Amino acid sequence: MASAAASAGVTGRAVRVLVADDQTVVREGIVMLLGLLPGIEVVGSAGDGEEAVRLVAERAPDVVLMDLRMPRCDGVEATRRIRADHPGTEVVVLTTYADDDSLFPALRAGARGYLTKDAGGEEIARAIADVCSGAAGLSPQVQRRLLERLAEGGPAPGGPASNPAPSAPGPLGSAPLGPGPLAPEAGSAPALPDGLTAREAEVLALIAEGFSNPEIAAELFVSVATVKTHINNLFAKTGVRDRAQAVGYAYRHGISRQP
Repeated sequence: MASAAASAGVTGRAVRVLVADDQTVVREGIVMLLGLLPGIEVVGSAGDGEEAVRLVAERAPDVVLMDLRMPRCDGVEATRRIRADHPGTEVVVLTTYADDDSLFPALRAGARGYLTKDAGGEEIARAIADVCSGAAGLSPQVQRRLLERLAEGGPAPGGPASNPAPSAPGPLGSAPLGPGPLAPEAGSAPALPDGLTAREAEVLALIAEGFSNPEIAAELFVSVATVKTHINNLFAKTGVRDRAQAVGYAYRHGISRQP
């Protein structure tokens, strides 16, 4: 398994991680697990959100692994304060809960990763690496819930509270939020938004299905470096900042693979 530091493009030092969880046995177990992972240095642990905010100010970690249900200051409020005051510190939620009332407030508060506590060490390391590199570190379960929410017509995390007014039906005869695949008229190429190339749209569709970069590379028979180039290009063209926003963009524009 590649180290988090290498995956995140951090050279010369380990990724500095702070753990926040109110249950002592869980917190100590996470710290012990992280200590076994290459490229990660645990710089502290906190028993509640208030302590987490204080320790971030003192120790400047790269990433906080944040529980949600904690006394004094919960994980959502702690995330909001950390992201507002310390934008160089990313937050990955690590919680028992994946319901909408937990997931969406955390993402709106600024969390860039969201895992449940059944995640293994490799998945945690990958999420840490992803958020350090500017991507979103979301578990497959969370990505599926985002897809379901968008398919139901709900707002994307951090987006407007209501759906945008539907535009006139295109070749599909469906509204922009519909999850159906691009289906051009016979003999014509699909019109892709924001200057996306066909390959970039294909990569975007795979992101929306929850594929990781290595999985996209295997699916398209290209290198991971090529996948990253396509992702950087499509992010720049569409104005999205991370994979969660890319999923919302794909669904708003009806970008998915042909069945």
